Amino acid sequence: MASSREYMDYILEQLSGLEGVSARPMMGEYILYCQGKAVGGVYDDRLLIKPTAAALALMPGAPRELPYPGAKELLLVERVDDRVFLRDLLPAVAAELPEPRKKR
Repeated sequence: MASSREYMDYILEQLSGLEGVSARPMMGEYILYCQGKAVGGVYDDRLLIKPTAAALALMPGAPRELPYPGAKELLLVERVDDRVFLRDLLPAVAAELPEPRKKR
């Protein structure tokens, strides 16, 4: 099942005011970027985030789920209605990820 554009728009609305956040559609789902880094995505209308130390600290006991068969596990963000939490979570995750590689 692909994610709906409405759900992705809702997530982006929750993150409004946070600079450097964007989403890119990919095969019926959406990759979520913060500060130019892929921090997670929306898969089957679920917000999933990479399991960095910051994400684990902010969401202890968060369920791990597969975005699609064969993928690495990501953390399910259950507090999508909490704008303040999301605005803290994404930059914290992005800060722990390496800089994206430069394209040639």
